[in-house]
Amino acid sequence: MASERTLVYFGPWSESPPPLIGRFAGAHGLEVHHVRQAEEVYSLLNRAFPACLVLDARRQAGPVLELCAAVKNDAFTAIVPTVVLSPDRGDGMPELSTAGLQAGADEVVGERLPDREKALRLELVLRRAMRDVNVHPTTRLPGTAQIERDLQERIAAGLPFAVCYADLDHFKEFNDRYGYTCGDSVIYLVSRILRDVVRALAPGGFVGHIGGDDFIFNVPLQYLEPCCDEIITLFDELIPYQYSPEDRKAGYFLGKDRRGATHRIPLMTLSIGVVTNQGERFTHTAQVSELAAEMKSYAKSVPGSVYVVDRRGVTAALSVRPQRGQGAS
Repeated sequence: MASERTLVYFGPWSESPPPLIGRFAGAHGLEVHHVRQAEEVYSLLNRAFPACLVLDARRQAGPVLELCAAVKNDAFTAIVPTVVLSPDRGDGMPELSTAGLQAGADEVVGERLPDREKALRLELVLRRAMRDVNVHPTTRLPGTAQIERDLQERIAAGLPFAVCYADLDHFKEFNDRYGYTCGDSVIYLVSRILRDVVRALAPGGFVGHIGGDDFIFNVPLQYLEPCCDEIITLFDELIPYQYSPEDRKAGYFLGKDRRGATHRIPLMTLSIGVVTNQGERFTHTAQVSELAAEMKSYAKSVPGSVYVVDRRGVTAALSVRPQRGQGAS
């Protein structure tokens, strides 16, 4: 499986990766994963984020450029650093380099370049990816700049959308009891639930990580309820297994507040505040983010895992979808 220490090499016509790729991977402690089918590339990127994706276009450019464009046009895979290896074709070389960049490649490496320059171009791709502050290091999800960009595009398009602000309840107490390593595991688990559900149920959806235990997912309006229902169901099924058997069986653990008083700390739940443009016309992302934060705060006041939809512009009311087994408030 691809991981952060893997370089995925797509070479359908190659018996093995070129020496350049082997040397580069060895110098950076990366394992080379040779893939010959485009479908396998998609499968790998859907399961994990490799350190780099190298697409070999030296023998046939068309399918490789199509794959590059598909990877970069998908919000979930676009953040993977992608390099296109370009053939030596004399006057045709500049056109192919341009086509690779137009397809979204982060770098195009031509065969005629000196070996030292080829290695440096690959090196710079990794450096740029490591400096990219728009990707959260734990979840590898887009950060605030890309969240705002996605929201602005939805506002400009004018199509019905829902912005969902998700936040964990009692995460700080869990982190204090179990440590930051377990806390990071929970954050990663939530990111995978959001990513997998939105990707499966909401074509055109987007998932971003604001920071800490705060996430945003934006979906076309018609997919709002299926996504939130499935996310809450999966969360409530999986989160108890992040606790010790004793705490899981009890349904809580004893923790102290800042004053030293002991309290029962329940298992974590998920609160989602939802804003839509169904009854209100937004002109700026700040309007949406402010209202989404308000709805998230309200959702956190409701017991259990819930999502709260602001329908005041449509029905002059809030809509609360409760955790299974709860009554609606």
